[in-house]
Amino acid sequence: MKIEDIKKNKKILIVGYGVEGHAAEKFLKKYVPDAEIGIVDQKDGAGYLDRQKDYDLAIKSPGVKSELIQISYTTLTNIFLSNAKGKAIGVTGTKGKGTTSSLIYEMLKKEGVDAYLGGNIGEPAVNFLDKLDTHSWTVLELSSFQLKDLKKSPHIAVVLMITSDHLDHHKDLSEYIDAKRNILRFQTADDFAIVNRDYPASNESDIETQGKVFYVSRERETDNGCFVIGGKVIVRKNGSDNEIGDTKEILLPGKHNYENVCAAVMAANTVGVSTKNIISVLKSFKGLEHRLELVREIGGVKYYDDSFSTTPETAIAAIEAFNSPEILILGGSGVRKNDFSDLGRVVREAKNIKAIIGIGDEWHEIKSKIQDPRSKILIIEDATDMKTVVSAAAKVARSGDVVILTPGCVSFGMFANYKDRGEQFKREVLALS
Repeated sequence: MKIEDIKKNKKILIVGYGVEGHAAEKFLKKYVPDAEIGIVDQKDGAGYLDRQKDYDLAIKSPGVKSELIQISYTTLTNIFLSNAKGKAIGVTGTKGKGTTSSLIYEMLKKEGVDAYLGGNIGEPAVNFLDKLDTHSWTVLELSSFQLKDLKKSPHIAVVLMITSDHLDHHKDLSEYIDAKRNILRFQTADDFAIVNRDYPASNESDIETQGKVFYVSRERETDNGCFVIGGKVIVRKNGSDNEIGDTKEILLPGKHNYENVCAAVMAANTVGVSTKNIISVLKSFKGLEHRLELVREIGGVKYYDDSFSTTPETAIAAIEAFNSPEILILGGSGVRKNDFSDLGRVVREAKNIKAIIGIGDEWHEIKSKIQDPRSKILIIEDATDMKTVVSAAAKVARSGDVVILTPGCVSFGMFANYKDRGEQFKREVLALS
């Protein structure tokens, strides 16, 4: 929604007063100073939306279900994309959004581009709306919540892996995938889409865009796009190959990150970032906090914080990231009722898992999927706090091992959220002597 159209409304209601709600209030006071602003939040109680019809327009936060809004409404994502100068790169997917968005941003900055990072990472993009000019590029990490109400797509839309997630908010998997695909639906022939070929729900999203499509893969060659083959990262355009670099030069651990790397490389290449600057970032980018983050090495043992792992798929990715002997910390809250069958199979078939420390309500479900009477994996249970968990891991770890907090579940119960879980892990690891 254009700012001039927002100004036509005398009474504007902000629905949801979290990070985006505060940003919406700041935006309105700056750009629509004459508007009468109302603010409501779920914390206000059951009837917090009872008076919404007293207003002309609502600005809805991502976590608020759109069907609850009975008046005309918009979102900060739509406001930004409708009013921002320059061009935007939007990144979505079940996992990898933050890493990929940050990689793209760092590549643009390395090239000397006037670049900004916002959306689900950093700060709401409307906060820097006035800093943009026609040469600016904004990288937006976009969740399904932000995309569900989208009316305008970014110039470059990146669709990473899409698997089941947030089904506690969306009606079903179909609705979740449909929301993700909004990032493509409003593109024109002048736009670009970068699509992950390795997951059916992502790969089949290309039908939603009118833009030029590039495909990325860590498993196979693509006719137009970026892929990993023979230990090399390759960009292929119109039958011509450009070798970006060797996978051994990528600092991010784990083959699953090749997907994020290929998507970031393709986006940066599309903007015009040089191969030299792309590989420079790949050699130095350590990743994001709580995402396979190396906490420390002590006595030859490396401790990784992967607390952001809240699905079985991300736990699998962490397990497959290393060849060294692994001590895993698995389990958490059963809020989402995940299917751990694939995780169980991966654990059973892995040759390098030395021990598993099981925590939380979901541990017993995970355990039922991985039990094998022939297994030599040491199982440690009944730890009720992070100090006990880390102490148990340290006792069985030997030089050359890796200890990975990769729960595969949400954190509620023992911890406030994934950040709290990760911070407690890091604190206890750093306290080891």
